[in-house]
Amino acid sequence: MKKSATSQSKKSPIDLSILKEAYKLMCTAESMAHLYEENKAICSKYVHSTSRGHEAIQLASAFQLKAHDFASPYYRDESILLGIGMQPYELMCQLMAKKDDPFSGGRTYYSHPSLKREGFPTIPHQSSATGMQAIPATGMAQGIAYLESQGLTKNEPAVVLCSIGDGAMTEGEVSEAMQMAILKRLPIVYLVQDNEWGISATGKEMRAMDAYDFAAGFPGLKRMRVQGHDFEDSFRGMKDAFDYVRKNRAPILVHATCPLLGHHTSGVRKEWYRGDEDLEKHSQTDPIPLLRSRLLDYGVDESELIQIADEAKHQVELDYQKALDADEPDLLLEEDDEFAPSPITEEKGERSPKGGEKVVMVDAALHAVDEIMSKHPESLFYGQDVGGQLGGVFREAANLAKKYGDERVFNTPIQEAYIIGSTAGVSAVGAKAIVEIQFADYIWPGMNQLVVELAKSYALSNRQFPVQSLIRVPIGAYGGGGPYHSGSVESTLANIRGIKVAYPSTAADIKGLMKSAFYDPNPVVMLEHKGLYWSKVPGTLEAKTIEPDENYVIPFGKALSRLSADEENIENGESILVITYGMGVYWSLAAAKSFEGKVEVLDLRTIHPVDWEAISQKVKQHNKVMVLTEEPLLNSFAESLAGRIASQLFEHLDAPICTIGSKSLPAIPLNTSLEADMLPNPEKVKEKMKALLAY
Repeated sequence: MKKSATSQSKKSPIDLSILKEAYKLMCTAESMAHLYEENKAICSKYVHSTSRGHEAIQLASAFQLKAHDFASPYYRDESILLGIGMQPYELMCQLMAKKDDPFSGGRTYYSHPSLKREGFPTIPHQSSATGMQAIPATGMAQGIAYLESQGLTKNEPAVVLCSIGDGAMTEGEVSEAMQMAILKRLPIVYLVQDNEWGISATGKEMRAMDAYDFAAGFPGLKRMRVQGHDFEDSFRGMKDAFDYVRKNRAPILVHATCPLLGHHTSGVRKEWYRGDEDLEKHSQTDPIPLLRSRLLDYGVDESELIQIADEAKHQVELDYQKALDADEPDLLLEEDDEFAPSPITEEKGERSPKGGEKVVMVDAALHAVDEIMSKHPESLFYGQDVGGQLGGVFREAANLAKKYGDERVFNTPIQEAYIIGSTAGVSAVGAKAIVEIQFADYIWPGMNQLVVELAKSYALSNRQFPVQSLIRVPIGAYGGGGPYHSGSVESTLANIRGIKVAYPSTAADIKGLMKSAFYDPNPVVMLEHKGLYWSKVPGTLEAKTIEPDENYVIPFGKALSRLSADEENIENGESILVITYGMGVYWSLAAAKSFEGKVEVLDLRTIHPVDWEAISQKVKQHNKVMVLTEEPLLNSFAESLAGRIASQLFEHLDAPICTIGSKSLPAIPLNTSLEADMLPNPEKVKEKMKALLAY
């Protein structure tokens, strides 16, 4: 190879083939950024970012990833994608939201990959929300560590790369993730790319310290700094980081300083808020001329570097024209894009086996989880206070930790976001998480992850990454639980596309639905009414049933009639249909005793999907309908369902739809008399039934 005529060559400490590949991909990324800017009328139709200034640290990181590793990039990580072998055409198809976008089929933003491809590291879906990827990524590492602990892995030890901007480090969910990574010694590299900007806010405005100093507050989290604009320093640093994690199976944080040479995004341009002095300062550490100078120092001929840059630019231009001509995506299909198909399509097993014993709901749920864990070593169960010391505040996990060990059943810190969001990562690596939120009122810190990461994963990854997640949530009011332990949240959950919501009202149903939820490839929230757990509330003895056998499953979206009306009354127009779930089943059963043979009670069992076929059939039979819920009625799931019935089945109604729920107050009062005043009860339901029957 010719030496440069203007420099004294010296030996590179890193193989020249690696440096040349890095230079080629830097030139590729730079050419893409220039092309997008030159054609911004086309390329800025959809908002995007580029990796300009971050190319060195991103490529250095990508070169450490192996095919069995996992990665969670953030929205500026275009060069990571180039570094693992993605082609400009593929990224441009995402930029233009084309059908050939390999990540999402035109559904999600540029540089938001979802990749499951032979020979490449796996990149599960992640959102655009800042810092959100830290929890699912740490969940991947948790799943990997768990499978390793059970001897369930086939490959050599895998590592997770979680890439994140320094501005996102102030998010509380990032701290939750790092807390668990340390507690469980998880194999993850947190790469923090620091360009001293958020959008228009500077680092000094946003943070009290940078990520390296912040990490000092997490004992057990190894940390290092690298010069993110210097490929050689970045490569050596990232190699050391990955080697450390592969060997020690423990987390590390790498803080990389980088210039920001492009716009924040195509929609927030640098000239709008950055001065010439700042732009000049950042341009002085451009990774590309630095690596080019090093290659010349190492004896690479300048003509070769010119050729590399020219070939990269030419390929980018060819791919751009090809992407322009690529097909638009096919239209969306609701039934195919919300949920991955479930293997449970019909009721199977013995619901009431001969000689079986009656059990309360809480025990039926416990037995279901026990049977799942006994049969499926890939399953694990975690949440607050579910470990061996207590086994759940309702004893709903009693003895599971003692039976299966602390690796499989364990307490988490008080961090609902991690409990929920980590299941996306656990699912992505092949483990299956059953988790618990202690009370429905405590689910709100986890809603960010539930809505943005779990619910959207299947659709936005173009069906590549459904999230298997079973989330248990004790719910409902009974006898003085007060404002933070008695709430109902099903309407909020029902409005989240991409999750299933179950609400069983008997021991048999909770066991059958729990099994179905575990085998379902989609996220499932299992709402378990605390007042039905032990059948201690007057009128709820029927929640205690013969325990189904181990094989019993119930498909989602199948309601069950809990009480039938007489045919004669139905034919004479003297019957009503009550549509309800949870505690509403028992209020309506008690009230119906005053109207023998005139009331049918339909227990929905699942809120989403809902059994519209059964509802339609029953409405057409009875012509008079009541929808009963424990939630405050205004803007509720119950009102929505009533509206749908009125809209689609209006000609079959002989009376206005009656809706009953709690008073529209912000919270359940502590005082039991006030609680009773707020909630429905059999007497209140009875009065409404009487009025409806009178039509």
